[in-house]
Amino acid sequence: MADNVVTVNQSNFHSVISNSTVPVVVDFWAAWCVPCRMISPILEEVAQERQGNITVAKLNVDENPTIAAEYGVMSIPTLIKFQSGQETSRVVGALPKAQLLKKLGL
Repeated sequence: MADNVVTVNQSNFHSVISNSTVPVVVDFWAAWCVPCRMISPILEEVAQERQGNITVAKLNVDENPTIAAEYGVMSIPTLIKFQSGQETSRVVGALPKAQLLKKLGL
């Protein structure tokens, strides 16, 4: 995983999304999920290109099922953009980079 992608879990998830001064895009994923692995390089690229303007975070749903349930994540990959701790957009499924950015409003 790229240095500029944050790993979030049960203990730090809420502080990461609430304390960020920039939008946080959380990738709800799992290691066995092929579409998740397909978009991972795209998210790393976006994190690099927009460093300082957004935070990209990854949350493994197998290891953190409570948070996935809290946000109603039923399918993965699910990307949720948070601003000031509030969900502002959501994308379910693997899409090309341009479509992901458009749907997330980035």
